[in-house]
Amino acid sequence: MNLDFTEAERAFQQDVRQWMAANIPPEVTERTARGEMLDKALQQRWEKKLGSKGWLAVTWPDAYGGPGWNATQRYIFDLERASAGAPAASPFGVSMVGPVLYSFGSEAQKSHYLPSILDGSTLWCQGYSEPNAGSDLASLKTKAVRDGDHYLVNGQKIWTTQAHWADMIFCLVRTDSEVKAQRGISFLLIDMKTPGIEIRPIRSIDGHHHLNEVFFNDVKVPVENLVGEEGMGWTIAKFLLTHERTTIAGVADTKRELERLKKTLKSTPSGMNASRWDDADCQRRVAELEIELTALEYTNFRTVAATDEGRPFGPESSGLKIKGTELQQKVSQAFVELGGPLSLTWDNDDEIGSTAFNRATRRYNFLRACTIYGGTNEIQKNVIAKMLLDL
Repeated sequence: MNLDFTEAERAFQQDVRQWMAANIPPEVTERTARGEMLDKALQQRWEKKLGSKGWLAVTWPDAYGGPGWNATQRYIFDLERASAGAPAASPFGVSMVGPVLYSFGSEAQKSHYLPSILDGSTLWCQGYSEPNAGSDLASLKTKAVRDGDHYLVNGQKIWTTQAHWADMIFCLVRTDSEVKAQRGISFLLIDMKTPGIEIRPIRSIDGHHHLNEVFFNDVKVPVENLVGEEGMGWTIAKFLLTHERTTIAGVADTKRELERLKKTLKSTPSGMNASRWDDADCQRRVAELEIELTALEYTNFRTVAATDEGRPFGPESSGLKIKGTELQQKVSQAFVELGGPLSLTWDNDDEIGSTAFNRATRRYNFLRACTIYGGTNEIQKNVIAKMLLDL
């Protein structure tokens, strides 16, 4: 997408580009170039680097410590970050619970939690899904019973990304079982070091440990860790998920992956004095993906830009989530299929594995889940049908 940037915006873009070139740790760009994810130490090192510059929570208003950027600046930053070979920040603190806290939290909660999100020193995870409450989140069973100045929390969460890394978890819990399901849900902040919390790893099909089960057994949570009022959890959850679905579109990172695919095809031999890129079918496949990405990019920018006019994210974010995650899957599938036998490499660091299609299958497998997490795409289509099409 080629926007006609103003002189000030071009200067801003140059500043971001120069800072990225000077500050991204080489280990980060090396792993990104191979299609790998970062481990906890490297992810937190990168996020603290962003935090020291004030660029970790880029969507936050300046009143709460963010840079106060407009939609164009955020767009430019994300493009430069991805093209420089750095991953996005973990979303649970900066994109999810942070906006919840400065929108619904008490002054004490804001002053206590926001600074450590801004500087990258506290890692968060999300306690929403349960074994019998995934897409039907309102049927969650984890209970929080008021007992004096604290709640006693009992229950189980599942598919909890980075729970084994996290210092804190924000949870939806049931505080009232006598009212309509959505009205009995509240939003709690829980320290992961609290006695009674057990974390069990889930190893996913890509071979990594991202996911976990989290069990709560008489976990004592101070009443002051309730965000908003009892029964407000569903309202807060909808607000949070709208933010999550907008960022899940992943335009900048898909753009980087497409460039990585083209570079890999051009550097992979195919016959006499030719590369795989010389194959017309390869070029057509990439061109089709680029056309889809351009359409998504325009749509994403229009939606995010609306916030500068004072309009909140709405059900349009569901469309971004659907198309963005489907496109991520298409690009990862193209990597595997155009790589052919080379894509069978699994964590092989020899010359072929590291310079061609290394880890393509691993990434493909991981991204099978992207149309499920953040609210399944089937549910998002129902949201669009009801809220936008009035069906």
